[in-house]
Amino acid sequence: MNTKMIVGALVGGLLVFIWQFLSWTMLNMHGSQQKYTPNQDSILNFLSTQLTEDGTYFLPNAAPGATQEDQQKLMESSAGKPWAQISYHKTMNMAMGMNMVRGYLVDVFAVMLLIWLLLKIPELSFQTAIISSIVVGVIGYLTTEYTNSIWFENNSVPDLIDAIVSWAICGTWLGYYLKR
Repeated sequence: MNTKMIVGALVGGLLVFIWQFLSWTMLNMHGSQQKYTPNQDSILNFLSTQLTEDGTYFLPNAAPGATQEDQQKLMESSAGKPWAQISYHKTMNMAMGMNMVRGYLVDVFAVMLLIWLLLKIPELSFQTAIISSIVVGVIGYLTTEYTNSIWFENNSVPDLIDAIVSWAICGTWLGYYLKR
């Protein structure tokens, strides 16, 4: 690992992190993925009486150890009825410092992997750096967020925009920096 890779990853990771921050906060692009309900207090109070541990719950769901026959009956009886996916936490932790550090470090590592790939391309051009970066972002989107949106029927368009914009910005930086 050389200085060029380290500087490229630190700056590229920061660019991706800044876009993520803007996307989730000031631009509120993910508002459709975090809908408001005026019943939130009563729902949270009820959930706290029913759920004993943190976790992600899918309802309806067969009990652990249920037979395949019981699972099939549950699927059939649930057809056409409401269902939910719940991410439940007993307490809301407002300390975001470590989450932000972890998020930035993950972005730096991802950009470092991208740089490694880009440096394998003979005669890397500015355009190839940008397009390759976007392709990497779209691959990540397709195999995670989009696949989840297929199964859990949610809106992943904000995630697609994030994948394209953040990696285009990063690719622009890397196209400039790696060619110096």
